[in-house]
Amino acid sequence: MVELTEETPNDWWEVEALYDLCFAPGRTALSSYRLRDGVDPIRALCFVARDAEGILAGCLRCWPVRIGGRLAVLLGPVAVHPTRQGEGLGAILVRRGLNRARQLGWARVLLVGDLPYYRRFGFVRLPGVEMPPPTNPDRVLGVALSPGAWTGVTGKVTKADDCNSDAPSHL
Repeated sequence: MVELTEETPNDWWEVEALYDLCFAPGRTALSSYRLRDGVDPIRALCFVARDAEGILAGCLRCWPVRIGGRLAVLLGPVAVHPTRQGEGLGAILVRRGLNRARQLGWARVLLVGDLPYYRRFGFVRLPGVEMPPPTNPDRVLGVALSPGAWTGVTGKVTKADDCNSDAPSHL
């Protein structure tokens, strides 16, 4: 049994340590991190999963980005402690993030990941959306949280450092 709560500033170092454990300290060199530099995460879409003893089992952070001038949620990274993998915690975190984003009025969510895993959440390939290189375009995935949210949304993914990260993506 785990409890999901919004990440707080007190969770920051522990979450960073879990990301380092799951993705290695060099993770911040990935191109997706250039979209996060200097941009606050969407606090209402950042979650931690803790077991009954309060031990961090998993986490998810989300960030605002722009594609062709339109706002979207960049989902991830999502991480599950190696001793807790295979329990469905990653899926629980992703579903919580998507459901909460929908409740907050966000229209579209983007991520870089494996389609066979993320397809079950409704993600599809986004051939007209360009993540910073060197991202494999086959791993650029998106899901519409409202009908037609990705229609006509193409172009380069850029930082959304000029927006209120709680702003719904239809604004």
